[in-house]
Amino acid sequence: AMIKVAGTLSKSTDVMQEVSALIKVPELQQNMMEMSKEMMKAGLIDEMVNDALDSALDTDDLEEETEAEVAKVLAEIAGETMASLPTAQAPQEEAAQEEPEEDEMAQLRARLDAVK
Repeated sequence: AMIKVAGTLSKSTDVMQEVSALIKVPELQQNMMEMSKEMMKAGLIDEMVNDALDSALDTDDLEEETEAEVAKVLAEIAGETMASLPTAQAPQEEAAQEEPEEDEMAQLRARLDAVK
């Protein structure tokens, strides 16, 4: 068992030496640090761009102000319209609408009686 462990450790050491020869650890470390810095810059730039776009396109307040102005204008128009309408005409219009309905009903009843 000890011989197998010693053989495995020997092979492991050989593999580590070959990997070390193939990969330049200081150079890899430097590349990784540069890559980390670039990724951090890209993240910061991305965040700054997103913040700038969010603040430039922040339309929530603008929408609320617009809705308030539209409501004011509509209320003003409705007030003017209501003020200009005469109040006495409303009952006359209702009575005028009821008469044709009664005439229509009488005609329909006459037609129904004729069919029977």
